[in-house]
Amino acid sequence: MNGRLAGVALQLAALAVFVCMDTMLKLLTAQFAVPQLMWARFLFSLLAAALFFRLWLGRLPWRSRAPGLQALRSLLLAGSNLLFSNALVHLPLTDCTAIGFASPLFTVALAAVWLRERVGPRRWLGVGIGLLGVLIALRPPFLTGGAPVHWAAVLPLGTAAMFAVYQILTRRLATIDDPRTTILHTGLAASLATSLAQPFVWTPPALPEWGMLAALGLLGGLGHGLLVLAYARAPASLLAPMSYTQLIWASVAGVLVFADWPDGWTLLGAGVIALGGVLVALPDRQARG
Repeated sequence: MNGRLAGVALQLAALAVFVCMDTMLKLLTAQFAVPQLMWARFLFSLLAAALFFRLWLGRLPWRSRAPGLQALRSLLLAGSNLLFSNALVHLPLTDCTAIGFASPLFTVALAAVWLRERVGPRRWLGVGIGLLGVLIALRPPFLTGGAPVHWAAVLPLGTAAMFAVYQILTRRLATIDDPRTTILHTGLAASLATSLAQPFVWTPPALPEWGMLAALGLLGGLGHGLLVLAYARAPASLLAPMSYTQLIWASVAGVLVFADWPDGWTLLGAGVIALGGVLVALPDRQARG
């Protein structure tokens, strides 16, 4: 139980860090192309992790028993970030976060199918309710009677699907590799892939902007380092619903930094999603006994 509680605490800390990163990312999309921001985010997080382990361990624990899975996990994270960052260009931070809440629901389903984690009928009901909340947050015209759904609203859904697979791979790799190895590999393949795009999108940053780009990477590296440690201590089906707390911080950041107040549909959808998440997160009776 102590290990699970530590996993939950690490997950909550990671989510708060991710909101800080997303806020900075949305600010920087006004000056830089998204692929350049992704390059900085992964490169600086990789360099920070490598420096930390070099100073702490005196070596870099690169060797993985599953390098293919590590590379796939890193590329999935890059794709997830790319879609979310492009969504931030067109949509408020709170909306992107609310729609992205489909990710924990996908994670629970994948955990049952791939990792063989036990997911009972109540948790499946929670997944269904959560998906209904995602539909509400999307504000389809047949439900709201308003304007058509903005095309960019599809991007956080793609983010959710890719990040769900990323989380499942994180949990799978926790049984194969040392968490420190997984932390190092998180930004490796993503850095290499995003570097290929730089000749086409590069905008020279000023010195203060270099600092912000570096901070973007440090926040990303810290958040995913905490995530790896969380998944090494608790099952994916328990940790995934904790992502709903991210909406609180995203709403605060949206109001304070961008003056974007979440509307009623966003809040209603997020509330329904959170209800589904509670049903998923509650322990089974057999587990309590």
